[in-house]
Amino acid sequence: LVESILFGHVKGSFTGATDNHAGKFVEAHGGTLFLDEVGELPIDMQVKLLRVLQEGEVDPVGGKRPTKVDVRIISATNKDLAKLVADNRFREDLYYRLNVLPIVVPTLKERRDDIPELAQHFLRLHSEEQGIKPKEFSPQGMEALQRHDWPGNIRELRNLIERLLIMVPKQVIDGSDVDMFLQGRAPSGVPSLSVGTHYDSLREARNAFEREVISL
Repeated sequence: LVESILFGHVKGSFTGATDNHAGKFVEAHGGTLFLDEVGELPIDMQVKLLRVLQEGEVDPVGGKRPTKVDVRIISATNKDLAKLVADNRFREDLYYRLNVLPIVVPTLKERRDDIPELAQHFLRLHSEEQGIKPKEFSPQGMEALQRHDWPGNIRELRNLIERLLIMVPKQVIDGSDVDMFLQGRAPSGVPSLSVGTHYDSLREARNAFEREVISL
């Protein structure tokens, strides 16, 4: 399946191949192709990817002739590829072929000063997506975010901000709220829905109801 997605296939080459498919390399001809989590590629696909990078042509699954491609490759991984090479889990020749211009992105733990701006960005983003009023962090709440080591980096921060926005009933998120969710505990004191409660939208009412059900 990965080979078909990257290099394409011809009609009838395997079960379900009802049409010709160009593949990502052909579609990106003359441009740039981003390969995310390249460290997850199985060894057999690493061999085929290396051949494409070296020879500039792809062989579609079931095809009889290669197709020339001119593609700039940007790849990313959260793994230590040098260690995978040492463990014989990633081809050394492919590693050096990809590692022409390495860019090391620091972890969120190493960039704690960026957390306030990122947190505000995700608050605005999720508020718009959920259709609810924006909230804010107290100074203690922001300090709690900056104290955390963030082993899951930016994805962990984004997910936490979304949970805090939906589950914390107050308009100001404080340090105890952040610590509570980092420890995996649900908040207490979530107000019950009542006929007299005012909500600006159906989505906001639904989120309040979800908060109550989840915290039970």
